[in-house]
Amino acid sequence: MTGRARDPDDRDRALIAPVHGTCDRDRALTAPVHGTWEPLPAARWEDAFLSGNGTHGATVFGDPNSDRVIVTQHSLIRPNGSQGARPPALADRLGDVQDRLLAGETSAGEDFTDGRPLLWVQPFHPAFQVRLRRPAAEWRSYRREVDFTTGVVSAECGGWRSEVFVSRADDVVAQYVTESDLTVDVTLDHRLPGAPRDLTVGHSAVLTADGALLVLRARYPDSERAYTGVTLVVTGGRTRTTLPGVRIAGARSLLLLTRVRRHTGELDAPAEARALRALLPPADHDSDAGERAYTHLLARHTALHRPAYLRASLDLRADGTERGLPGSELVCRPKSTALLERLFAAGRYHLLSAAGTLPPRLTGLWTGDWDTAWSGAFTTDANLNLQTASAAAAGLPEVTEAHAALVHGQLPHWRDNARAVFGARGVVAPAHTDGESGHIYHLSREYPLHVWTAGADWLLKPLVDHDETRGARDPRLAAALAEVAYFYEDFLTRTDDNGHLVVVPSYSPENRPANASWVTLNAAMDLSAARHALRTAADYHPGPDAERWRALADRLPPHRVNADGSLAEWAWPGLEDTYDHRHLSHLYGVWPLDEINPYDTPELASAAHRALELRGAENDSAHGHLHHALVAARLRDAERVAAALDNVLAGDFFHISLMSGHYPNRHVYNADAAHTLPAVLIEMLIQSTPQRLVLLAAVPAAYPSGELRGIRTRFGAEVDLTWSPEERTAVIRPTRTLQIDLRTSSGARPLSLRAGEDCVLTLGPQ
Repeated sequence: MTGRARDPDDRDRALIAPVHGTCDRDRALTAPVHGTWEPLPAARWEDAFLSGNGTHGATVFGDPNSDRVIVTQHSLIRPNGSQGARPPALADRLGDVQDRLLAGETSAGEDFTDGRPLLWVQPFHPAFQVRLRRPAAEWRSYRREVDFTTGVVSAECGGWRSEVFVSRADDVVAQYVTESDLTVDVTLDHRLPGAPRDLTVGHSAVLTADGALLVLRARYPDSERAYTGVTLVVTGGRTRTTLPGVRIAGARSLLLLTRVRRHTGELDAPAEARALRALLPPADHDSDAGERAYTHLLARHTALHRPAYLRASLDLRADGTERGLPGSELVCRPKSTALLERLFAAGRYHLLSAAGTLPPRLTGLWTGDWDTAWSGAFTTDANLNLQTASAAAAGLPEVTEAHAALVHGQLPHWRDNARAVFGARGVVAPAHTDGESGHIYHLSREYPLHVWTAGADWLLKPLVDHDETRGARDPRLAAALAEVAYFYEDFLTRTDDNGHLVVVPSYSPENRPANASWVTLNAAMDLSAARHALRTAADYHPGPDAERWRALADRLPPHRVNADGSLAEWAWPGLEDTYDHRHLSHLYGVWPLDEINPYDTPELASAAHRALELRGAENDSAHGHLHHALVAARLRDAERVAAALDNVLAGDFFHISLMSGHYPNRHVYNADAAHTLPAVLIEMLIQSTPQRLVLLAAVPAAYPSGELRGIRTRFGAEVDLTWSPEERTAVIRPTRTLQIDLRTSSGARPLSLRAGEDCVLTLGPQ
């Protein structure tokens, strides 16, 4: 170990490989590529390249003769009758169902409902597509690509070129098209798959001094809600209206600036147009107005996007020729380390691009279809939690801030849930939300999500990790943690014959015991969440409250090990496990919590490992495989990590866009695999708690060499890790002075760190 004073600029340095489009395909690349490319336009919206700023999204086809950019916006959810739905008022029946469950009536919870039918949250949908049609021309040297470092999606064919990005600085979708003599028709077209036939749509096209203004207004059926898209057209060519759009001829360039608003009543479209025009730099008669404006907007956006994306990187020493392949070829090589490098990069890019106003939905920020699976919602009993799992470690506070916006914006509704269902103070989080309502109303006999009490802890855990990483506490989080503790104070009132508190009713998403109904007692996840929530709240609130909350946590029962030697999914005696299931809720104490680990609780870790061995994949959901990998990494099982990765990489989960499907063979567009994969790769290499650093915990044999840079730890340091068969080296850059527990394959030892001094660890051969 050696120490040296740190260069303050070191932390801003990242491995910046050539962007894919600047590299000759046949040249061996010596570093991972921060982008992907294709030799043909996208034939399906699922294969179109993506850009986003966490509010607006763009899905770009890149067709020179008939290009399409599907515009999405996080707040676009279609009214479906659920917008005023409230949680079921069941508090006056809680005592009865608790009595019956404690008495052994295993189906007692099935009538703990108000009898409502299953009601889905309001579904996410696209706004419209910006269509550009030009006279058919012969294609020459076509290429489309996305540059992850800038968020620019480009396509080029002969003398025609298009670039699209979504600005983090100015919240606008920008498209810039150039050609020596450009003739093109521009329209805003709402006609996408699944669009309601009774959607009321109006168009306007008005010529302006610098081009035109296009407006599309859409009102939802039987609703006061509507959305409006405004596109400012900037061009030096001849422009005329061709309703519903405009035709431009004789231009050298075309700049389109688009925003979408969801609203009630009428939107002030002229005011929106003025706001878009205000983004243009002052006129300069010596240069092209569109080019000058595009360059200005791109620079403002890149100043925010590029540093965020480049904070972390992964190099698996992949073959240079494979690094140069288009994504469509690379995804057909599941054993390729170049594929894993690119998916790590793409996952970070898409996660960053999907997070802003809100965190990523089930579809990230993108869809080309109004019929989004599971309403394109935020599912908080696994999916959202997995997608954002890398945020703190991979240096993406933008993602955590978006997650926090969702949580803090819905706390009033979480309070309603606690009062209505449980008659308790505090908060209870929903398992499904459209981003607008946090009320629990999506429930049924098979999915009794209204009795799931662990959600608030899981949703607050990433915010706690963020506080630990940055070394400061958010007072909003402290207040929310106290509210979770208040809930448990009111809810945890029943005890068993041994004097332990009982979580009743209890639910383990989305499973049931083999010999009982879904609503039951002492789900392992509920026990872990309650303990963690109470103790974390106590850490944030020292004093009498803390003493009371810790005492309550200590009264919860221990986990149970069943006859198979497995950590039981339900700690209540007599409840039998159902092993073949996609969710791993009962292993919540292993990941994302640190309650069960090989170092402090080796016997429980062994039981958790047995539970992992017995767990089936059920329907082969991507989130199930990668959740399995995250737990396996915490339990230092490299073979299980490798098997889970193989299932996803060989299962044809990834579209050409490098966005993913929920099931094998790219079935059901879904961001779980794309966004979660970086977290798996980080966890197998670097893990941390506020007191511990674990290096190379579960590295599959398929990845003998590599470098992971820019990983943030929960004890306030940044770590770069390099490994090969000959040598392993870690550089730790602490911001705090402290002593931690270092764990490697060589064993354990204390490690003293001093703020501002790099600590270089040479770990020797593997």
